[in-house]
Amino acid sequence: MTQNTNIAVVTGGNRGIGADITRRFLDSGYQVVNISRQAPEFTHERLINYTADLADMQTTQQVGSEIAQHYAVTHFVHNAGVIRPDLLDDVKLEDLDYLTQLHIGSAITLAQQFIPAMRAAQYGRIILISSRGVLGLVTRTNYAATKAGQIGITRTWALELAKDGITVNCVAPGPIVTDMFHELAPEESEQKDRIAQSVPVKRLGTPADVGRVVKFLCEQDSGFITGQTWYICGGASLGGLAL
Repeated sequence: MTQNTNIAVVTGGNRGIGADITRRFLDSGYQVVNISRQAPEFTHERLINYTADLADMQTTQQVGSEIAQHYAVTHFVHNAGVIRPDLLDDVKLEDLDYLTQLHIGSAITLAQQFIPAMRAAQYGRIILISSRGVLGLVTRTNYAATKAGQIGITRTWALELAKDGITVNCVAPGPIVTDMFHELAPEESEQKDRIAQSVPVKRLGTPADVGRVVKFLCEQDSGFITGQTWYICGGASLGGLAL
């Protein structure tokens, strides 16, 4: 098993917010293990990639077990996620099953694999990437439900793991300009401008806005912060948000 002061597992670290988080860890000397459906477009001597669909329970178990056998993980950032929007009349329960496994089931499975090494070290950092959408957003029934579940998990794990030197926090971004955002609000569209104007700071967020906070919460001297949800949303959590 590879021994390293900081070994971070990032899910969905190939693009968007996940890529920013991955690069920040690499810049700070971490060894990073990325799990995503597609490999990132960038490479690094301390970056290891596993290609996997975390919506598949068996695949998640296998990849988590393999990583735990080779690396003493100290940091786990569960960033992978998709939206699958629908108005209530059109909500599909199969989408709920998919998002539940992706956002919640895979987080549990992977954490179970990585916690033994964290306990042995009496040190660990776990971050779940939720969403401002948990506060309510049109077409987000399945997404909001599963992302809200991550907040409940964060508070529960924080209580259970505090005695082991492991902190657990949740970061809830939105709206952040990524490829996934542009799938819903195209570049140079009126919709994109309307969303920006509905945010109190009058701009959309960037992956770096989120990555900075995640990296801060993962620092060794951030050990007095646990069980919290950090809304990185330009103030959009304080009121309505137009889509």
